[in-house]
Amino acid sequence: MIQSMTGYARFEHKADWGTAVWEIRSVNQRFLETYFRLPESFRSLENSLREQFRKKLQRGKVECKLHLQIEDGEQSELSINEELAKSVIASAKWVSQHAAAGQINPIDVLKWPGVVAAREQDMDSLQKEVLAALDKATADFIDNRKSEGAAIERMLQERLDGVAEQVAFVRKRMPDVMAWQRERLLARFDEVKIELDSQRVEQEMIMLAQKVDVAEELDRLDAHVEEGRKILKKGGPCGRRLDFMMQEFNREANTLSSKSISSEITAAAVDLKVLIEQMREQIQNIE
Repeated sequence: MIQSMTGYARFEHKADWGTAVWEIRSVNQRFLETYFRLPESFRSLENSLREQFRKKLQRGKVECKLHLQIEDGEQSELSINEELAKSVIASAKWVSQHAAAGQINPIDVLKWPGVVAAREQDMDSLQKEVLAALDKATADFIDNRKSEGAAIERMLQERLDGVAEQVAFVRKRMPDVMAWQRERLLARFDEVKIELDSQRVEQEMIMLAQKVDVAEELDRLDAHVEEGRKILKKGGPCGRRLDFMMQEFNREANTLSSKSISSEITAAAVDLKVLIEQMREQIQNIE
């Protein structure tokens, strides 16, 4: 199965300590580029996260955001060092007695370094939970890219069928086109009163047939259609290879158009170019 480079996923993880929300989105890019917007406490994980994405993705500009909300009751729990507080109060009383100052302000005691400590959230367990949520978000993100890829594949298969139909049409019409050109050539000779023997006429027709022969181009287009279907069936990262195939398709369609001596064949060549361009635009989205 092929994947699109365009995708989006959002996963929300709720726990006693709060909520973590992962958002992943990607757009087309020639190579893989990953950008992270993480809280300060998760910045150290950026390199390992980038490596994880490299193992799962090949191309695309990927932006990954983490919104972390810690509940107030879970952020920290105040712990008072009673022994230190008593020592600070005793020292403050002594200073007050000898300096004839006012009463002791309790807030000033609490501000003394070490008197009050906040018990921080266990970051190891928190990071473990949040990274597990990222795994789920990434799985949803890849599924979204696969879904987009499946839609692109259906469109490409339809366009390949259209190319095959145009090739079959041109191949079927070429004998009639050559017969029409022969009659047209003989009519012109008759108009200008040029008398040619049958051998000379056949030579002219052979030369003309060689100039407008498109059998090789039609065979190559058929081969390209078959190869395109094989690439889609194999799946995986195939955007670059399909893009190269579109160049080959376009080259044969241009040659077919340049050799055309019939409005029907010219119209078929134009339709081929339209189909090829439609495929090329969609292939730019494939990983």
